[in-house]
Amino acid sequence: MSANVLIVDDAAFMRMMVKDILTKNGFNVVGEAENGAVAVEKYTELNPDLVIMDITMPEMDGLQAVREIRKISSQARIIMCSAMGQQAMVIDAIQSGAKDFIVKPFQADRVIEAVNKALK
Repeated sequence: MSANVLIVDDAAFMRMMVKDILTKNGFNVVGEAENGAVAVEKYTELNPDLVIMDITMPEMDGLQAVREIRKISSQARIIMCSAMGQQAMVIDAIQSGAKDFIVKPFQADRVIEAVNKALK
């Protein structure tokens, strides 16, 4: 059975790029969100197996959204992504409950590797 994934990024083209990588590899994209606040709502509504979330977004950033989602479900599987490969952000993301971290621009094999690892 293919996993249901929620994609969260404020850039529509980034969501499209991730969606393309995932669907080509047999994953089911159940929803998209353009910021952390919408991501928390959609997580509650869709209950996805995995969330791929950008860190830097308007309204509610990815780190805040991870914390909110983890309050809803301590079992939530979340992969963070950001163009800024800053060490502090990576550590923050992992401490907030993210399973993995991928850096933009995305390499399809790295995205799939992170997804498979997070779903184990």
